[in-house]
Amino acid sequence: MSREDFQSFVPASKTLPELTLKAVLVGAVLAVILGAANAYLGLYAGMTVSAVIPGAVMAFAFLRPLKGTILEVNIGMMGAASGEALAAGVIFTIPALVLLGMWTEIHYVETTLVAMLGGILGVLWMVPLRRALILKTDLPFPEGVAVAAVLTTTVGGEVASERKKAEGGVSGIWLVVGVLVAGVFKFCQVGLKIFGGAIHGIANIGKFNIGSGEGTGIFYGGVATSPALLGVGWIIGPKISSFVFVGGLIGWVILAPLIALATGLPTPTSPNDVTDALALGFGNANVGNQIWGFFAIWGNYIRYIGVGAMVVGGLYTIFRLRSNLASGIREAVAGIRSGGGSAKKRTDQDLNIKFVFLMIGLLTIPIFLIYAWISSLWAVSAVMAVFAVLFAFVASAIAGYMAGLLGSSNNPISGVTVSVLLITSLILLGFGLSGNIHAEGVAILIAAVICCAAAISGDVLQSLTCGQMIGATPRNQQIAEIIGVMAAAPVLALVIQALDKAYRIGSTNLPAPQAFLMKGIVQGVLGGQMVWPFVIAGAVLAFVLILVNLPVLPVAIGIYLPFTLTTPIFLGGIVRYLTDRAITKKYGSAEEEQISEWELAIKQTDVKPKEKIIRTGLLLTAGFIAGEALMGVAVAFLIVFGLNLAVFDFPPIWPSIAVFGFIMALLWYIPLRQIYVHDAEKKK
Repeated sequence: MSREDFQSFVPASKTLPELTLKAVLVGAVLAVILGAANAYLGLYAGMTVSAVIPGAVMAFAFLRPLKGTILEVNIGMMGAASGEALAAGVIFTIPALVLLGMWTEIHYVETTLVAMLGGILGVLWMVPLRRALILKTDLPFPEGVAVAAVLTTTVGGEVASERKKAEGGVSGIWLVVGVLVAGVFKFCQVGLKIFGGAIHGIANIGKFNIGSGEGTGIFYGGVATSPALLGVGWIIGPKISSFVFVGGLIGWVILAPLIALATGLPTPTSPNDVTDALALGFGNANVGNQIWGFFAIWGNYIRYIGVGAMVVGGLYTIFRLRSNLASGIREAVAGIRSGGGSAKKRTDQDLNIKFVFLMIGLLTIPIFLIYAWISSLWAVSAVMAVFAVLFAFVASAIAGYMAGLLGSSNNPISGVTVSVLLITSLILLGFGLSGNIHAEGVAILIAAVICCAAAISGDVLQSLTCGQMIGATPRNQQIAEIIGVMAAAPVLALVIQALDKAYRIGSTNLPAPQAFLMKGIVQGVLGGQMVWPFVIAGAVLAFVLILVNLPVLPVAIGIYLPFTLTTPIFLGGIVRYLTDRAITKKYGSAEEEQISEWELAIKQTDVKPKEKIIRTGLLLTAGFIAGEALMGVAVAFLIVFGLNLAVFDFPPIWPSIAVFGFIMALLWYIPLRQIYVHDAEKKK
């Protein structure tokens, strides 16, 4: 059965309260709360926590006393997730204007407008792309599947009660177990700091003469003990997770050691770098300095190989999807000619396509005015405003595809933004604007609009995928996302402005690592110091992968991400492989088609034994993702309020390894336990 024929949890023929005032208000409030928390987290640690599942859980908590339906909770979740996604788009780019020296402080009005315009643009571009990327591909959308399992388990009772409850259903207790296990584990890691959240290791393999003198051969290995990433790997399966891990091996096990052997490891010099090195070495300065050197090589060189591969891989992905995209555009044009008539069924109704394209065109005007207002380069701003709007389509499609592949949490939005910055800076270089601080500012602003659009697009697609499974109306979801963007943008600007005044962007208290990366990119290209050989090497690698018919984007993402993130995803894939193998041995087939996971995520009755295994795993991994994300947001609030509960400055490693190993064992045993219990009873 194709996804276009998928039977949703709430049938298309059934109408439930959905885009109600209470659902919209809850979504707007959560957009502000989660957006503000993630703004600080992103500026402090260089990453944000996906709010798709936490948003669903929090929306459920708010709407349950108000008797909210599953579709109303879904609307509340859309608003909540938009705040987090918009925060990522803003904090990765706008602070770079302060770091460049173009602004002396965060400008409230300009920041609000850029965030709002970019966010709305991302929602609008996903309207014509929705069917092409969700219904006409086999992308797993791990968080979309997980949140659908969460919603149908927690708030699906009203619809499920209308069906006959058959024996063999899957208990929602495994969702709760997953939430508690991951939440407690995360709090011990980042709140109490009882044990480490990431394990790093360094190995010296001897001296080698490479022609220019004797060098030391060093290998690095690491893993983030993250239940959420373990869950993502389980959901996306062994194949995709293996390709991501291969990318990590190429970058961290092959290329980085070669560069270290040829040039030696960089050493930390600034106080901030020394502090980071000590943390990486868990208090051991010598080990920490070596690990820091590996991360410096990755940040200065290897990451750009991933960027080059990502650009080519993203464009190739769009080329491969050309028929689906063309079909979506033809449907859009047909909608315009017919006056934007309604779709065949409720669950396939988008925003009026004529309105969508009209709004996309009109957004060019305020984007141009902002660019010209800030830079005073009127002609350049006019050209680049059109470029920003059109290239937002490409970036949104690439970001949406990557979110569908690995989930919003692992979607390297900064990588998409770096790609945009490279292309934008080259265009400005063609205008003869090298070394011009105003040109650098325009480049950052273009990247900011596109980064906001790309971040929102991944979030929108995860949420729309969940909506497709539970039976939501896409048009209502798109409206909720726009409202969430408009609610979050003004508050985000205030939060970043306040954080800058309190801690100062770029200081050790607020290092803003992604913004520093954007600053380095724009100065490198317009200042002539960009590491182009590594970008080109990544592009060549992507072409080779295309020629041998291997997926490019998972490998590119693996190169771009820290090795500590690719490893737990791979471990989750291994556990899923062992699970599928046990199912095949017992029942003859694991039925791994992705469409079956859509069905299993929402299935409530007549669950067959092997379906029950996968359904249990989906609920448990959804709990892992939800628990870690919720606790990540909670700890972010503790940090914002200045509450320090840390037990150790440098928490021990081995307890984390032991507990994480136990969680892996749980992920293997809990879904399969009925097989082993049944076999044990037969032997008696």
